[in-house]
Amino acid sequence: MFPGIGTAVNMVTVLLGATFGVLLGHRLSQRTRDVVTDGLGLVTLLIAASSAADIGSHAWSDAVGSSAPMLIVLGAVLLGGILGSVLGIEQGLEGFGGHLQSWLARRLAAHPESAERERFIEGFVASSLVFCVGPLTILGSLNDGIGNGADQLFLKSALDGFAAIAFAASLGWGVAASALAILIVQGSLTLLGAALGNVLPAAELAAVTATGGLLLVGVALRLLKIRQVPVGDLLPALVLAPVLTALVQLAT
Repeated sequence: MFPGIGTAVNMVTVLLGATFGVLLGHRLSQRTRDVVTDGLGLVTLLIAASSAADIGSHAWSDAVGSSAPMLIVLGAVLLGGILGSVLGIEQGLEGFGGHLQSWLARRLAAHPESAERERFIEGFVASSLVFCVGPLTILGSLNDGIGNGADQLFLKSALDGFAAIAFAASLGWGVAASALAILIVQGSLTLLGAALGNVLPAAELAAVTATGGLLLVGVALRLLKIRQVPVGDLLPALVLAPVLTALVQLAT
């Protein structure tokens, strides 16, 4: 197999899942769609809790001290949120989703209504964040890049395929567009892995995993319609968490 096969398979499963979801969604009532979205929000919350549990990673606490991981996550989220809001990442994601929907609509000679446009954007943004924020995204892509195999991305592909069915049944074709986000994020990480030649140290990986889990809580809150947390603006925290971990290790 070649580096990048995991990302290619992931894109295919999301596209297939989204297609099945849209076909199934036409036969479901709005109430049923809402129940599906709520169920996916609860599952996302469970996955988030599992990832955030890495705040207690022994490798992380041994490297930076027992009290530092929580402070590192706090610092990464606060600084990442400031940076992301200044850069307008969330707004950029929404704008990209909107432009993509409009382009597709023109290609199909359609005239999308405002509600349909918002549904497309929400489907693209929410599914992109779920599919691209998580330990399997990072570790799997890096391992694929350095030649350790794509087993982790194959597992992620299966999970994302089933999630895409549930997402698309409620949120429509915007979920299929998230395959582009997977290509960009996982493709970039695969190239990074090929360049670095090794994976993140255990402490830094735990930092990314725990921070990613916290961001997924924000995704779950959006899906459950509790609060529209601008998770996109918080994405820089995934980069800052391992950086802060490394800086703390250098200072101790």
